[in-house]
Amino acid sequence: MEKDLTQISFEIIAYAGDARSYAFKALQEAKNKNFELAQQYLQKSKDAGVKAHQAQTDLLFDEMNGNTSEMSLLLVHSQDHLMTSMLAQELIEEMIELYKKVEL
Repeated sequence: MEKDLTQISFEIIAYAGDARSYAFKALQEAKNKNFELAQQYLQKSKDAGVKAHQAQTDLLFDEMNGNTSEMSLLLVHSQDHLMTSMLAQELIEEMIELYKKVEL
């Protein structure tokens, strides 16, 4: 494993945090009827989410190839951040669609 578990955990936390922040910025823009800007923020959220998910996937592949690591509280914490950001993204996408329908 090129990066240590602590570094990967912080990477997941950082990217997941960015994904969540961009998703909520998208929601704020949708509330203000700035749907084009909301879409741009959603895309940034998705891009950051992909980076977080890729870091997680790399860990899974390492483990699958026999390179196991001890479980750490920091890694568990990073997984919480990732799942929270993914859920926020999904819900906010749906909320933006509702804002668009109300706008019509």
